[in-house]
Amino acid sequence: MTAAERIVQAQLDAYNAHDLAAFTACYADDVKVYRLPSMALSLDGKAALAEHYARHRFTLPLLHAALLARIVHGNRVIDHEDVTLDEARRMRAVAIYDVNADGLIGAVWFVDSE
Repeated sequence: MTAAERIVQAQLDAYNAHDLAAFTACYADDVKVYRLPSMALSLDGKAALAEHYARHRFTLPLLHAALLARIVHGNRVIDHEDVTLDEARRMRAVAIYDVNADGLIGAVWFVDSE
């Protein structure tokens, strides 16, 4: 397993454990999160990331992401996931993680399915 894959797996494990501190520890302080295909910046910085996940994800008791496929290409990791939000809501997600020279996730692109 490469260093890039290890940090992405660590954030996935923390996500599934609903462990906000461990989750955000995987990200750079200046992380940028984008939505493709628009390239709109949706979250800017670790504080914004932590607030979003604390409010909109880790409050969901059934939250879980199952990894369907992973591609590792240098410092980039692409995950395809089946995400359970609650009893009624599931979604497929594709995330592209860019791991910086410090070994932290510096940017993420979520691919919209529509």
